Parts: sequence; structure tokens; C-alpha cells
Amino acid sequence: MSQPVPVEQQLKGFADDFEALRREMGKLVVGQDEVVEGVLIAAVGGGHVVLEGVPGVGKTVVVEALAGALQLAFQRIQFTPDLMPADLLGTYVVMETPQGRRTFEFQKGPLFSNCILADHINRGVPKTQAALLEAMEGDTISVANETFQLPQPFFIMATQNPMEMEGAYPLPEPQWDRFWFKLVSRLPTPAEIEEILDRTTEGEAPIVSKMCDGRRLLEMRQIARKVPIAAELRRWAIALVGATHPGGERAPEIVRRCVSYGASPRGAQALVLGAKIRAAARRRREVGLEDLRALALPVLRHRIILNYHGQAEGVAADAIVSAVLEAVAAHAA
Repeated sequence: MSQPVPVEQQLKGFADDFEALRREMGKLVVGQDEVVEGVLIAAVGGGHVVLEGVPGVGKTVVVEALAGALQLAFQRIQFTPDLMPADLLGTYVVMETPQGRRTFEFQKGPLFSNCILADHINRGVPKTQAALLEAMEGDTISVANETFQLPQPFFIMATQNPMEMEGAYPLPEPQWDRFWFKLVSRLPTPAEIEEILDRTTEGEAPIVSKMCDGRRLLEMRQIARKVPIAAELRRWAIALVGATHPGGERAPEIVRRCVSYGASPRGAQALVLGAKIRAAARRRREVGLEDLRALALPVLRHRIILNYHGQAEGVAADAIVSAVLEAVAAHAA
């Protein structure tokens, strides 16, 4: 009978594999270190991610690099206004047996994959966007009167262009809440553009190799859950989420004035579990305050719903999260 692997050894293997995935994705992705780390944390944790950025900053490349480093079943779904739910989920079709009998058979849609790239998700109509809700929450889909289990691991990486207004349909709040992180792809610096040109216009294009598989990703998910978090840090995370609500005890003035609703308990779950994964990736044996602070923006920025005053003043969600961080830190000092 094999002996259980010590936790310290499991955490070392976790950090080694996480760093290998990061390096391999770095062959294709130049610069976007925070985005790469956020995508990896979400993939390990089983969460879904929205990547927002203007065209050409490498949003799609990040997802393709992740799929290549994991060698999982990958599907790219281009969201357009004419995309229907059946185009994602699948549908029943009439099949004829060799004996001439006709039966209904379910033909699976592209959602039956491990890694889904929902490209330009805000260009899909609300009915199609809603088709993702059950999959994002319970890793299942329902068609007619049957429920189907999606393959594991399963995660959705959605992209959207903030400049796109014509023909775009903003995601509803319940769907935003099902995304772990909202990551922002920034414009590359001149030095990074030069590096991109070196890799893409000189010689052969870089190729991403397999570093992990689906089973190892699921093992890493369980290892990360073993990373302890102190009770006071859990309470700090709870206070942070509570301060995003206008009625929260520690809510700063900007929240009371400009916010209609704040983060849900899903936000606290993503914050704590993401912090555990981040700590393990940095070879630390427990969660630190810096892990929670580092993930506050990607976890909370899309869960803050502005009221009329906030929308009229054009208040940025990141500014609100920064104010919340300062208010909670001042109260804890």
C-alpha cells in the first residue's frame, strides 16, 4: 500500500507545475504577466474568466496558449447576434437505424469541451448568453428534459472589447457574478511590441508544448485547498466583500454614494480560493494578506453595480475597489 505524499512535497510539485505552465504560456504571450497568472489561477481553481481589452492586445492568444500548455479539448466559439443556444449546447436530431427505425439522438455542441474560448461574448444575444449560466454554475447543461454532465476540468475564458458598443449586449449581473475574475489586457509597451515582432516576424513561430494534463490540473485544485488561511485573514476577506455594499459597516463614502449593489458570497469564495492558489504558486505554506490584496481588483471590479450617480459621474469600478481596500485596511490598523 503506497504511502500518502506529504503536503510539503505536494506543494512543491504544485509550484513547479504552475511555474512550468507560466513559462510555456510566456512563449506566446508577451508582457501580460498579471493576465497570465490570473488565467492560470482560475483554471486551477475551476473558475471562469473574462478578458477585456481593445483589439490586438493578445486576449485570444492567452487562451490558446493555456489550451496548448494543458493539451485539453479546446473549442473557440465566436459570439455573434445570430448565434443560438442550440449552437452552444447541441440539439436532438432524427437518426435512422440500419433496420429503418427512426430515433432521436442528442448531438453535443461545442460546449462539451474542457477549455472554451467565448470570443466577443458581449456580441451574443441575451438568450444565448443565458445558455451558459447552468454550465458556469454546475458544470451541467439541460436540454429538453435531460441533464448532461460536462467534461472535467471545465472552464470558460470569455473575451470582450470595451470599445464595442454597436451590436453589443452587456452581460446581465447574474452572469457577471459567475465569472471568478475580470482581467484587463493592457496595451504593450514599445519594448514588448519589439519582442512580439521578433517572435512573430523573424524565423519560426514559437510552439507551446504540453506541461500538464487534465488529471494533474484537478490534482492541483485539491492541493491548493489544503493551503491554510488564518481566521483573521478570512474575516478580512469577508469585510472587504461587505464594504462593497452601500449598507456595509466599513463601506467608504464613494460606495455609499455611487454603488447600488456590491459583491456576492461568490466573490468571497473566489477571493479566498484564488489566494490559496496564488500562495501555493509562490511556494508559501499559508495565505498572506498580499495574496488577498493582489486578487481584490480582478475578483471585485465586475461585481460592483453602479447606481445612477455613479453612472452619471463615470466612476470607475477599479477606483471603488481601491477605496474599499483603503477603508478596510484603515479599520484593521
